[in-house]
Amino acid sequence: MQLSNTDSVAGREVVETLGVVRGNTVRARNVGRDITQGLRNLAGGELKGYTELMTDARDEAQGRMVQEAEALGADAVVNVRFTTSSIAESGAEILAYGTAVRLR
Repeated sequence: MQLSNTDSVAGREVVETLGVVRGNTVRARNVGRDITQGLRNLAGGELKGYTELMTDARDEAQGRMVQEAEALGADAVVNVRFTTSSIAESGAEILAYGTAVRLR
């Protein structure tokens, strides 16, 4: 499955648009991570625990989007985008979306 954040795939022709596909996940922080990241926040620097949490969430959302595209028989997803929104004080949703297409 090819993914592109543009409206095409270099060297390939889009022959059919199958529709919008998406994948999402909602992740919450945990108490242990909050304590260690809170201490790091006092000292400054990257909050690596949260970076890892969000990276894993993006990967999961992207994987779900790809599964939806594969179920439609797509060869690629173009115009791929990610968005994040706060769900609760300690939770965030990651949404990956794009357009499933067939290529020649």
